[in-house]
Amino acid sequence: MPSDLEFTGERFVPGVAGEIAHEHWHRYAFARRFAAGRRVLDVSCGEGYGSALLADAAAHVTGVDIAPEAVAHARAAYGGRTNVRFVQASAAALPLADASIDVAVSFETIEHLPRALQPRMLAELARVLTPAGVLVLSAPDPAQYSLARGYRNPHHLHEPSRDELDALLAAHFSARRWQRQRRWFGSALWREDRGDMTFEAWTGDGAQVAPAELPPAMYVVAVAARDAAALPAPGPALTLFTDRDEAELARVDARAAEVLRLDALLAERDAALDRQAAHVRHLEQLAAYRERIVVERDAQLAATNAARDGAIVARDALARERDGLAQQHAAAVAERDDAMAALASSRQARAALAAEIGRLERALAAQERIIAHRQSARWWFALPWMRLRLAMKRLFAS
Repeated sequence: MPSDLEFTGERFVPGVAGEIAHEHWHRYAFARRFAAGRRVLDVSCGEGYGSALLADAAAHVTGVDIAPEAVAHARAAYGGRTNVRFVQASAAALPLADASIDVAVSFETIEHLPRALQPRMLAELARVLTPAGVLVLSAPDPAQYSLARGYRNPHHLHEPSRDELDALLAAHFSARRWQRQRRWFGSALWREDRGDMTFEAWTGDGAQVAPAELPPAMYVVAVAARDAAALPAPGPALTLFTDRDEAELARVDARAAEVLRLDALLAERDAALDRQAAHVRHLEQLAAYRERIVVERDAQLAATNAARDGAIVARDALARERDGLAQQHAAAVAERDDAMAALASSRQARAALAAEIGRLERALAAQERIIAHRQSARWWFALPWMRLRLAMKRLFAS
C-alpha cells in the first residue's frame, strides 16, 4: 500500500520499486514458516507491513521501532488487526517481559546501532525469547554490500562481518543456521506437481554449461536458538521470490525497450552526424578559401597601413615645424606688443613733460608780470595803504 513516510534510505517503505522491495519482502516470506500460531516480535518494524505479513500466520505480533513517526504510521495503517500492536522503543531496550516471545525477527537492524550497543541488542532479544524461542536475523555482509561496491550507507553505524556477527550471536544462541541472500537474474524452471523441492543451478552460455557456484552473499540471514533441539528443521535449500505483478521484470523489460529506442535514436543521430560531417568538410573548404583571401587582404592592408604610417610621420613632422613657426610668431608678436607698449608709455611721458613745461612757462610768465607790477610806481604808492588795511584787519580780528 502507498506510504506517507518518506523513503530516506534508513528504512524500506512500500511503494519503493527495485531490488530493495524484493529483498525485504523475501525475508518476511521466509520467516512466516517460523511464526505460525506463535507470539512474534518484529524488531525495527518500520512502516509495519512486515508485522502485518507475519500476523497472517502468527497468533500475535508486536512491532517495535525507535522512530515515533514510523510507529504512528504503522498504528494507523495496520492497527485495525486484533493480533498486531506497535510500540515505540529501542532495539537495545525492549519494553517486553522476560520469556514472553516465541519468535523474534530482526531484519537489517543491527547495523543501524553503534558497535557498542550491538551486544546489548542481542542480549535483549535473548531475554524476551522463551528457552525454546527462535531468532531470525538478517544483516548486510560488508564484504559485498559496502567494500565490493565502494558504497557507504550513511545510516549504517557499524556493519559486522559474517564472522563477527556469528560471534555476537554465539554469546546467547549456541545453535545457528545460516542462509545467504542476494539478487539473482536467470531462468526458473520447475515441476508442475511441486513434489520434491530439491534444486539444481547452472551457469554458462551457448558454448558451455557447468554447475553454478553459490554466489557471494549480499546479506546473511541467521536462524538461531539456544540449543540445537530448539532450532527448527531446515526448510528448502533454495527459496525464490518475485512480486505478484512482476514489476521488477517489467521494469527490466522497459529498460531494454528504452535501450532499443535509444539505439535507434543513436543510429539516427549517427546518420545526422555523417551529414553534418560532410557539411562541416564543405564549410572547412570554404573557410580555407576565406583564409587565403584574408591573407591576401592582410598583405594589402599591411602595405596600405605602411603608406598611411609614412604619411602620418610626415604630417607629424610638418605639424612640429608649424608649431615651431607658430611659437616664433607668437614670440615676435609678444615682442612687438612689448615695444608698442613701451612706445605708448614713452609718448605718455613726453605728453606729460610737454604739459609740465607749458605749466612752468605759464607760471614763469605770471611771476614776470608780478615782478614787473611790483617794480612800477603805482605799486609803491599803493603799498602803504595795503599794509594799513592789513593791520586794521588784524586789530579788529583780535
